[in-house]
Amino acid sequence: MVTGAASGMGAAVARQLAAEGARVVVLADVNGDGAAAVAEELPAARAVALDVADAAGVDRAFEDVLRRHGRLDVLVHAAGVDDPEAKRRIADAAVEGRPVEVTDSLDDASWQRVLRVNLDGTFHVLRAAVRIMRPRGAGAIVVIGSSSAFDAPVGYPHYAASKAGVHALAQAVAKEVIASGIRVNLVAPGPTETGMAARTPEALRSAFADPRVRPYATPEEISEIALFLASDAAANLVGAVLLANGGRFTA
Repeated sequence: MVTGAASGMGAAVARQLAAEGARVVVLADVNGDGAAAVAEELPAARAVALDVADAAGVDRAFEDVLRRHGRLDVLVHAAGVDDPEAKRRIADAAVEGRPVEVTDSLDDASWQRVLRVNLDGTFHVLRAAVRIMRPRGAGAIVVIGSSSAFDAPVGYPHYAASKAGVHALAQAVAKEVIASGIRVNLVAPGPTETGMAARTPEALRSAFADPRVRPYATPEEISEIALFLASDAAANLVGAVLLANGGRFTA
């Protein structure tokens, strides 16, 4: 099962899972039509409209997987949101040569939206997956985090906090569920060519265009890491965070 599978890293993961011979791939995304379009490309795939912030909806989706297929071997959780308005304000400050000022005017709705989807959504998905995997004593979960959890970009406190919380949450769960044969690990991408990146103002994109490091990653490059973490080759990795930011910094 792949969340956030309608585009970007989630879609790349779904395609690669199918290419590697997964018996069934379930593509979940709040954009159900987009997930269905990707699923149509793949053999033995189906799509489900899913808002990961909706705890009851997440539970129903995972219960449906169990009812239809009897098991869940791999979960890659790629669903998440950013804040285009905050990005615009950061970019405007850079262009105008003034300090970034976001926190004092960040409204509750913007804060709650990012935390609800990124952090609460990850909890909902992990909880539902563990409920299915623990009785079988096996499973691999890969969570897409962010390098923003480490470098905490200026003017992006809600996104950085949400992803730092995702990392801590997944690592805490990883230490708990390995005793039940379930491995949980994370990928922490840097700038990647996704739909979110396409909405990033040019001033911010230019700031990432540092000739000393690799350019924006492709979704397929990040999906390769996710599939490695889900595979038996990563059997000794538990609670690992693989920083995939092209050399922008180390942690």
